[in-house]
Amino acid sequence: MLTRIHIKYYYTLGTLLAACLCVALPYVLLKLVFAWLALSLGLVSSAYWFNSAGIFRKRQDGSIPWYIGWSFIPFLLGCQLYNAWARKNDKVPAIQKIDKQLYLACRLFSGDIDRLKHEKIDAILDVTAEFDALEWTLVDENIAYLNIPVLDHSVPSVAQLNQAINWLHNQVSNGKNVVVHCALGRGRSVLVLAAYLVCREQNRNVNDVLKSISSIRQTARLNKWQLAAVEKMHRLNQIHIHKRAWLIVNPVSGGGKWHDEADHITQTLSDYFQLEVLYTTKDKSAVQLTEHAKKQGADIIVACGGDGTVNEVASVIVDSDIYLGIIPMGTTNALSHTLFGITSKLVPVSQALDILIQGYSQRIDTAMCNEQLMLLLAGLGFERKMIQKADRDRKNELGQLAYLNGLWEAIDENQPLSMKLQLDSGDIQMIHTTSLVIANAAPFTSVLAQGNGEPNITDGLLDITWIESSETSPQQLLSMTELLFAGLTGEREDDQQSGIHHEQAKTIQLSTDSLCKYVIDGELFESEDLCIKVKPKSLNVLLPQASKHI
Repeated sequence: MLTRIHIKYYYTLGTLLAACLCVALPYVLLKLVFAWLALSLGLVSSAYWFNSAGIFRKRQDGSIPWYIGWSFIPFLLGCQLYNAWARKNDKVPAIQKIDKQLYLACRLFSGDIDRLKHEKIDAILDVTAEFDALEWTLVDENIAYLNIPVLDHSVPSVAQLNQAINWLHNQVSNGKNVVVHCALGRGRSVLVLAAYLVCREQNRNVNDVLKSISSIRQTARLNKWQLAAVEKMHRLNQIHIHKRAWLIVNPVSGGGKWHDEADHITQTLSDYFQLEVLYTTKDKSAVQLTEHAKKQGADIIVACGGDGTVNEVASVIVDSDIYLGIIPMGTTNALSHTLFGITSKLVPVSQALDILIQGYSQRIDTAMCNEQLMLLLAGLGFERKMIQKADRDRKNELGQLAYLNGLWEAIDENQPLSMKLQLDSGDIQMIHTTSLVIANAAPFTSVLAQGNGEPNITDGLLDITWIESSETSPQQLLSMTELLFAGLTGEREDDQQSGIHHEQAKTIQLSTDSLCKYVIDGELFESEDLCIKVKPKSLNVLLPQASKHI
């Protein structure tokens, strides 16, 4: 049975043969024909070599741009002829009911419209990459359509499969009849439907589901690679059906960004989840709303706000199986920057929605600081003063510049702190510092945490960075410059004269002779002693599948 590994060789061989004929044949017209064929097959073979279904540039409405279509005409013509022959001689109908509200089909044409209407199909899941979709508005102007582009004989990614099965489940939950189709209704569409059924019916395995499908649609079959991949995804619990998503929204975060994005967010997520939206107020905190969602059996809770809102939501669902989603709406959004990368600064909402829809998750470390959940960092000295000086009025006026302004004022004041420090069960040492930061995670923009580059949020360790106190502010600025370089490059020269110290530990104890003021994830606190303990892999977070930051 063909797999993507085999088929790429066939298309490569066809490309080389067409190129040779282009060179060898004496007639210009034939040269042009075979050059066109070589280009078309060459593009297709590159798609299979790099597993890049995106080469066809299929749009969300199922159409392929004309300039792309022209390049693939020789390939598509061959596929069209083979598919027409296969469909004419197929021993199963083009469209078949597999389960209640669920159908499998080959590529749909206008001639199938009467059958679609007869079956009252009002949702189409198209898993082809290479074909234009049926003009589905001919079926019903309100029909739902989703394309998950997958190459023939290939396997969708975890993110694609999560997107497909959650969209499928939401359509079925809303009472719609759904048809899943690929080119011939034998491979890609069968894989997606089987993945959905095995996630929905936990007492069944992939082979049992495939047998039940093939008992109805005899041509349904997966190649060994497809079967092994979907079994692995299911066994590793990488694909899930999220039945309900709860949005915990702080409507004043980031100066009220929610109001500009609310319709886009709710409309997008409603295609994939049964959606509940709750708003924080002066009387209802994100903690209270999350506790309510948890009691209602939520399996995914999305914090829509700044780092403070994310921390409150996470504090309720830490050490549970509930998934945390994040839509960054705050001023800094340091955690999403750490988890999602720099694009969280450029297109924060669009990226966050894609992450939620694709459903890839990973467990990350958290920490407890004096019984308060810490996702990012705890800071004393410069960090604490920076947060204190960047109050709501300044953030509304200056945005992220409010933090830079606050940091500059803190450096200018240059007030030293003396405290006792103990790492794990080691010796107690006395330190004199103007800045001390204990980080579970921090993007490179959190300069004061970069004692050894960006902290790793899955290593089970806390990173502690402190700057020795100095009589002059310029020396502090030099230390800051070195930390910024470490954040950008991921390394710092070990210079004992720099005044910067970095250590790692699982438990950190700090004590002072007077009341200590500190900050946790942007919130201000006071205490005489600090005890910070890491909690390895204690929070399940939705994040990009290809993230380099985890």
